[in-house]
Amino acid sequence: MIKSMRLILAYSFCILLISNFSCKGSFDAEKNTPAKVELKQIKGKYLLFVNNKPFYVKGAGLEFGNIETLSRHGANSFRTWRTENGTEQALAILDKAHKNGLMVLMGLEVGRERHGYNYDDTVWVNEQYNYLKKEVLRLKNHPAMLGWAIGNELNLHTKSFQVYDAVNDLSKMIHEIDPNHITTTTLAGISKNEIDYIKEHCSDIDFISIQMYGDIVNLQQRIADSGWDGPYMVTEWGSTGHWEVPLTEWEAAIEPTSSEKAKAFIGRYTSAIQIDTMKCLGSYVFLWGQKQERTPTWYGMFTENGEEMETVDAMHYIWNGEWPENRSPVIDSVRLNGKNAYQSIKIKTNEKLYALAFAKDFDNDSLTYKWEILHESTDLGMGGDFESKPDSITLIFDGPVITIDRPEIKGAYRLYIYVLDNKGHAATANIPFYAE
Repeated sequence: MIKSMRLILAYSFCILLISNFSCKGSFDAEKNTPAKVELKQIKGKYLLFVNNKPFYVKGAGLEFGNIETLSRHGANSFRTWRTENGTEQALAILDKAHKNGLMVLMGLEVGRERHGYNYDDTVWVNEQYNYLKKEVLRLKNHPAMLGWAIGNELNLHTKSFQVYDAVNDLSKMIHEIDPNHITTTTLAGISKNEIDYIKEHCSDIDFISIQMYGDIVNLQQRIADSGWDGPYMVTEWGSTGHWEVPLTEWEAAIEPTSSEKAKAFIGRYTSAIQIDTMKCLGSYVFLWGQKQERTPTWYGMFTENGEEMETVDAMHYIWNGEWPENRSPVIDSVRLNGKNAYQSIKIKTNEKLYALAFAKDFDNDSLTYKWEILHESTDLGMGGDFESKPDSITLIFDGPVITIDRPEIKGAYRLYIYVLDNKGHAATANIPFYAE
């Protein structure tokens, strides 16, 4: 693993050289003036300031998503997880952000213990430190830079918190070479164990960042129980996690519909994030884009084809206090052979399937229905690790009622429904079922 990390670092450095050459025309690290970002406490209230103006983060996590639409919907920032994502260079992303009036909380990829990285290996730790220092030096003067998120969920399934000693060293390095920006590290949830360690060993960061999903309704109580009394940001929140939902008899997680998610977004933001006006610095909803994680629709706010889901409408409402001009379709429920997803639907191999979707559109747009059967995913990661999308078995474009004539299948599957308004919006739902 350590050898692999060294190869990754070497490869990344080569990409760094290439990107410096290819992006030279759009960004000059010597001539650009960085934004001055400061954390202040005024009458007991913590606030971020950008160029002396208060800046409350209204943002989203965005790895490969659409920066232009994020700006159009009223956000002021987005976060990344790493400086090089394999698709776009960091400087190109920062340039797009600046063009669209957005600030970037830039992620710095830090090796996780659960991936095999050993923080007793001082040679590797130094290699990581030196590589990230070069990344900070080349990006720190970009005017779209808000700050640095050092590592992502480093506390997830870790046996020791030694990684936070390295995070503290990285934060000190950043503050020395980049006095204009803040530092943080993101936590999977929050508990007293890691907070006690961070208070003692990682005090150089400016604030902590917390990532919670269904349990975010208990955010304020979790913070109080942990003993954290300083500023914080919520850097991931959104759909109920696949580990937090009911399961079928064969242990397939039951995904909420896009409409259920949208309703939850508004309720969770209001009750858990917006309510803290003293210590919360803002939030980044997850995910402004699309990814496969348990399903291709669970966490992304867009379909694979780029249609906006109702969760985008919800965030537009949260950020602007009003709904977008044209809204996404609403999906009330889906039935498969007369049953819903919570009824552990089992069929016989070669049995006919009957499916029905109840959907509507606020704007009375004409709706198209796309149905698809996929294998239940078996490539299961953890904490956002890469997962491959399962194979498609059946794809049908039809109305809200379909019949699938005796599919020759056996095992665990999901029936997906995409309701499209043909104006760039979609509603989604799926039902797990088992063929035996």
